[in-house]
Amino acid sequence: MKHTNDIVWTPAAVTREQRERLNRHRGVIVWFTGLSGAGKSTLAHAVEEALHRRGCHSFVLDGDHVRRGLCADLGFSDADRTENIRRVGEMARLFLEAGVITLSAFISPFRQDRERVRSWVPPADFLEVHCRCPLAICEQRDVKGLYRRARAGEIPAFTGISSPYEEPDRPELLVETDACTVDEGVAMVLRLLVAQGVIP
Repeated sequence: MKHTNDIVWTPAAVTREQRERLNRHRGVIVWFTGLSGAGKSTLAHAVEEALHRRGCHSFVLDGDHVRRGLCADLGFSDADRTENIRRVGEMARLFLEAGVITLSAFISPFRQDRERVRSWVPPADFLEVHCRCPLAICEQRDVKGLYRRARAGEIPAFTGISSPYEEPDRPELLVETDACTVDEGVAMVLRLLVAQGVIP
């Protein structure tokens, strides 16, 4: 049973604004979404490396990593996928309060789930990056062998094969990962962060 009425939020002694002044950049949630194999995690980690060289405080939240701990109890039903993104969204919101540039790399197939996370924070604090790549190319890459197993019926409800992926309507950035290099994708994300006033 939930007892939310008994929970009191304690204001932090150090504010987000103070942390951002110390960091010399704004906190933000950059949400990378796309099919498995589209290059979300690759791009997010490359952006993190570029930000680190600039002296920025950033952190990657990756689907595989989160499912080993925080979301280890969840499966891949629609309800579990929604709960997975809810938990990640709440975690990203805490990182935002810490003034961190949070790079969230998740398939997050359902548009409603992504929009829910967006609704939790001010408009300028959520930047959706659609890593778009044709399904055929993702299957050719198939680094983890998941598409092969899904086609063989070994993985039920696999996004793009037997479960839907709902593309963003209006992402802040579209990266065609089959048509650009990782470095080009990083440059696009960095330009977005500069344009949004996140980094100088």
